[in-house]
Formats: sequence, structure tokens, C-alpha cells
Amino acid sequence: MAKTQGLGKVHVITGPGKGKTTAAFGLAMRASGQGLRTTIIQFMKCGETTGEVIAAKRLKGLDVHQFGTGRFVDPKNPSKDDRKCAHDALEFARSVLEKGKCDLMILDEVSLAASLGLIDPAEVLEMLKSRANEIEIVLTGRNAPIEFIEYADYVSLIESKKHPYDRGLKARKGIEW
Repeated sequence: MAKTQGLGKVHVITGPGKGKTTAAFGLAMRASGQGLRTTIIQFMKCGETTGEVIAAKRLKGLDVHQFGTGRFVDPKNPSKDDRKCAHDALEFARSVLEKGKCDLMILDEVSLAASLGLIDPAEVLEMLKSRANEIEIVLTGRNAPIEFIEYADYVSLIESKKHPYDRGLKARKGIEW
């Protein structure tokens, strides 16, 4: 069941710009429309009321699971709870993959969790390499570890050239969240 490079099954969406999670949810919608089962596992998020999560609950075959404390993760000093949530998310992902319960799995913010030291990138790759080949994987988040980028078949870099936040404007319901 080990993954062979070149099958086009692993995506990384990373970079400092807005839209990584939204792009991944767009792929989940596409998969849902074609009857594929999708599991989205969100690292460092809980109780999210973003438009993507609300819409996902309305779609058949698309499940969202959140693992976070509800607090901002301090990049210089992540808490034990932050680490536990990230490890719980990884264990849940491993369980879903082992049972073959999805066709598409999105690990939202896994790259950021790895870059913050909440989880080990090698552990994520080990899990991906042991999954069934037919399962498509999307890894999102800023600061994707080089190991993820090298392993992936698709790598998309989301940049920010201009954003209303830079001018002091607040996030808008339905647009930024």
C-alpha cells in the first residue's frame, strides 16, 4: 500500500496569502459533487463558524473534524494542550486512513502545526506513505516543511500581493470567514 511518486495524489497548499483553506474546501466540494467521501481534519481550530465549515455540514459525504483549544497558538511557546490537540488530530487521521473511510482527506493547517513544532513532519509523512494509494491527500497551512513539498505531487503557493487588512479593514463574514 505504499505510495508511489507520480500518481498525483498529494497536494500541498502553502504560503503567506489568504485562501489555502478555502482552496482545499473547494476541492472537497468538487469531490462531493462527484460522490467521493471527504474527511477534513482541521488542526488548531475548534468551534469554527467559517462559511466553509457551515457549508460543509450541508454536503453529503463531507465530514469536518476540528482539533484545537480555541485559543491562538503562541508560536514561541505552544502549550501542552496545543500539542495534545495536534497529536489527537494526527491519530484521528491515521485511524480514518487505516479504515479506508474516505477518498479525499484534507489535513487543514497541518503544515503550520508542523512548523510550530506541535507535530513531527516525519510522522505525517510516515502516515501518508502507509495509506492506500487511492486516497487523495491535501496538506494546507503556512510554512510547509520542505519534506512535504518534496513528497507532494502538486504544490501551490498562495501569495499575498494586496489585502484590505493591510489598510486596517476587518475581516468580513462570508468573504474572509
